[in-house]
Amino acid sequence: MTPKIEKLIIRYVTNSATAEDLDILTEWIKDPVHKKQFENYVHTNYAIVYSVNDPSPKNALDRLLSQIRKEKSWRYRLRTQSIYRYATAAILVGILATAYVFKDNLFTTSVEDGGAPAIVNTHVIEPGTDKAILTLEDGSQIALEKGNAIQTPNASSNGEEIIYKNKDENLVELVFNYLTVPRGGQFFIELSDGTKVWLNSESQLKYPVNFMEGQIREVELVYGEAYFEVSPSTAHKGAKFRVLNPSQEVEVLGTAFNIKAYKDETNIYTTLVEGKVLVGPAERKQRLVPNQQLDFDLQTHTTTIKEVDVYNEVSWKDGIFTFEGMSLKEITKVLSRWYDINFVFEDKAVEENKFNGLLKRKLKINEILDIIKNYGKIKAYEINEKTIAIR
Repeated sequence: MTPKIEKLIIRYVTNSATAEDLDILTEWIKDPVHKKQFENYVHTNYAIVYSVNDPSPKNALDRLLSQIRKEKSWRYRLRTQSIYRYATAAILVGILATAYVFKDNLFTTSVEDGGAPAIVNTHVIEPGTDKAILTLEDGSQIALEKGNAIQTPNASSNGEEIIYKNKDENLVELVFNYLTVPRGGQFFIELSDGTKVWLNSESQLKYPVNFMEGQIREVELVYGEAYFEVSPSTAHKGAKFRVLNPSQEVEVLGTAFNIKAYKDETNIYTTLVEGKVLVGPAERKQRLVPNQQLDFDLQTHTTTIKEVDVYNEVSWKDGIFTFEGMSLKEITKVLSRWYDINFVFEDKAVEENKFNGLLKRKLKINEILDIIKNYGKIKAYEINEKTIAIR
């Protein structure tokens, strides 16, 4: 199976395929060899569609073809430009809008598991939600969360996002606020210049409540992960935008990019989605083009640039976990931040097991673990308050 065909299947699964995509996929599946490839793909990658039961490849194929025929007759009747573009800031908006999207559509067969049962106490671990702590210039703090609307002299929040006003005045000095997102949280902020920032769990952003006209617009990702859609310099009299971090700088003119710089990791990853950036330690910045990622090793102070699938890097902001060939050790680190929990592996060798899957961040932790378990990557798990033991 070519990478192109694999992407077409994923586009269909994620409700983002165009009529042209469906035409190509339909023709491709007509070949018996390709049918077999599809069956094998479903069998080995079924976590991509949330099936918690071992799916029947044949049933999946039949149902996929049936659904394609139906959808081509109405939903995709008019050919439109593809809405699936890895290099845009609107990556997979609305992806997998319904939980377990194909659980009842494609995969209806149930298989006896036979594995060790999960042991779960009565403590329910819910997924993360919109919440943050806003620290004002005087040091006072305000909790931002759903249902809690607030108003400050410079910004307003409905509890799910905070929007800063663009005050047209001559500033004498910059005044800074901090937005801190705890474990189990996420938050959206629009800066006074119109730049949009999505903050992931366990992240902190420092920024001025207003920027000085004609000067470089600077913010600092103190730690954590953030996705930026920068208001272009052309809208601000040529003023560039710069994201600082204790170990590197990202200088942009107007673009979309992701920075992952967690305190407990030894690497900083900067991924360019669209536009142009210069990134790296201040004395030796390097230029990135779309679909490239700069990996800065904090221990060796070396940098590496590589091509990446940006969808995998930024899908978190649209409510999707993308685990592609990741070890369970890496995956549980991501889950720990989002669910505010800790994992313990009883067998260290299990940490290195690889897993592929597209999973909604709205799923409960036991649903995530059940998928991984039914995929054969763990034998069982036990939830005890905020600690989960993996077997």
